[in-house]
Amino acid sequence: MKPSNIHPTHVKGLVEDHEDEKEAGRKLEQLRPLINEGRYRIGSHANKHAMCEGFTEQDMVEAILEGYELLHYWEDKRILVLGYIELSEHVSIPLHVVLEYTKPRWVDIITAFIPAEPHQITSRARLAELSRHDRHERTVRRVGQTRFV
Repeated sequence: MKPSNIHPTHVKGLVEDHEDEKEAGRKLEQLRPLINEGRYRIGSHANKHAMCEGFTEQDMVEAILEGYELLHYWEDKRILVLGYIELSEHVSIPLHVVLEYTKPRWVDIITAFIPAEPHQITSRARLAELSRHDRHERTVRRVGQTRFV
């Protein structure tokens, strides 16, 4: 049972709606049919975490099918999903799953883990990068030596 009082609505603002990026990227809803059809691969990093932390492939699949999109890494074509592992009728724990959709007919489950701090979604640096208004502009790099006088 997914906790009814926990819903990452405060995080949905992090998944920004940039029209040009949305065309290049895919949403979680578009990847779920591939998961249902079994068109996914579980990476070694996800398997390692599953063995160490005690969750299964089925837990990862259920997290993807019933979870929420927390962050969308447009440039990497990856999505961070928050799902839950139901331990009992009244107890569930969060599970983060990172999906990669670089191949058109497959989804790669890059990693999955039980977050140490489930309410801390991203670092301040990542949040600042996501909220920048000038991300489309070229970055400026300094060439040559810098002298301080």
